[in-house]
Amino acid sequence: MRAVVRFESNQGGRLGMKRNHTMMQFFEWHLAADGNHWKRLAEMAPELKAKGIDSVWVPPVTKAVSAEDAGYGVYDLYDLGEFDQKGSVRTKYGTKQELVDAIAECQKNGVAVYVDLVMNHKAGADETEVFKVIEVDPNDRLKEISKPFEIEGWTKFTFPGRGDQYSSFKWNAEHFNGTDFDAKEERSGVFRIAGENKNWNQNVDDEFGNYDYLMFANIDYNHPDVRQEMLQWGKWLIDTLQCSGFRLDAIKHINHEFIKEFAAEMIRKRGQDFYIVGEFWNSNLDACREFLDTVDYQIDLFDVSLHYKLHEASLAGRDFDLSKIFDDTLVQTHPTHAVTFVDNHDSQPHEALESWVGDWFKPSAYALTLLRRDGYPVVFYGDYYGIGGPEPVEGKKDILDILMSARYDKAYGEQEDYFDHANTIGWVRRGVDEIEGSGCAVVISNGDDGEKRMFVGEHRAGEVWTDLTHSCEDSITIENDGWATFHVCGGGVSVWALPDQGEDCADAE
Repeated sequence: MRAVVRFESNQGGRLGMKRNHTMMQFFEWHLAADGNHWKRLAEMAPELKAKGIDSVWVPPVTKAVSAEDAGYGVYDLYDLGEFDQKGSVRTKYGTKQELVDAIAECQKNGVAVYVDLVMNHKAGADETEVFKVIEVDPNDRLKEISKPFEIEGWTKFTFPGRGDQYSSFKWNAEHFNGTDFDAKEERSGVFRIAGENKNWNQNVDDEFGNYDYLMFANIDYNHPDVRQEMLQWGKWLIDTLQCSGFRLDAIKHINHEFIKEFAAEMIRKRGQDFYIVGEFWNSNLDACREFLDTVDYQIDLFDVSLHYKLHEASLAGRDFDLSKIFDDTLVQTHPTHAVTFVDNHDSQPHEALESWVGDWFKPSAYALTLLRRDGYPVVFYGDYYGIGGPEPVEGKKDILDILMSARYDKAYGEQEDYFDHANTIGWVRRGVDEIEGSGCAVVISNGDDGEKRMFVGEHRAGEVWTDLTHSCEDSITIENDGWATFHVCGGGVSVWALPDQGEDCADAE
């Protein structure tokens, strides 16, 4: 088993102790397609670091079907905004040079960059081809609903704008095992490509019988030339961008054995500290454990189970038992391989996996990810800066700044949970000597005003703590035996700690 190494920054500064790591997902679906996102990232790198963000997950960097596409309709993996293809040179987010410059600027400021890789499918083919397929039931891809027949499919990728630069590999129907559109009949469906050695891959999620096929032209990882090309591309991307890690999209649909091989090759290429996190969108812990076993624990996984718990809690209100919020979650069973998140671009309103955590509960949800010992937490761009589109959602910058600051300065040391009430839970972090003033007591309510009597340590006796969220205006004096009664307003969260002494994240550099 490989112990994944987090990006090591000098966030500890003169204090000599590394600070908590925090990732930001630096995009949401409705970003303006103005080509300025990489420039924004470069400009904001110092500010992100000052707020305690030491890694960012950026959207797909490769050329998609249009300059408006978020990047998941991937066309040319070797075009990072350099060639005139699909109507523009730049991607939705900018040009290749702007991307390279943004990554360099982030790293100069101690912020690692993890690049989103879309390796499941390809879209926007240059030409059609005629080949045989078998139509399958979309709800059971193992159930054939036709005999073999010919379709005209968009499966030929020649990349006329790039030619053979960086790679001479040209994709055609033999490199895919499924597609979703017959241009001859102008008809959609799920069509498995027929032929020798052609079938769905078996090492994938078993939803819908076999979930190898997701969308567009589905890449066939049974094909040795495909595997070789994708490994070469991953190494080329590392050399080209000098990034610190990858986020792997839709990996429950990709041959799990290939993911294992890909991760091993990338780590061998870049070193043991090259970080990889996968989107394995499955809340079943047995499936997650089996996947992690298969890939030899070389990567982390997003904690989808916890996300759904947070979503459920926001819908159910006081009917949700907060004392069970971490039951059956990845961060509970595999704390060193869990990336915790509240929401992301897929779960935001009107998107593919909509499961938006309600506004009233969102501060509590972030406290549950940012202020605890386990997991690698992600702050979503859409939660921080807001969401655009037809129904904009305002960002929650103010409360997230408070919680991120508490993570950076306070949330250290031994953790003790007080999860003994369905509607009011709490925990303490006892702090560490190396970070002056560290330690905190967190209380969350999804019902009425509440309180939690908790032990923070006899050495804290006489200290006066305040609620950093300013929900409770009164202060609390720690008693001689190290105990105190910490309050919380109904439906809210309070983070009790020694007030700051005028030093913020930037000062600690």
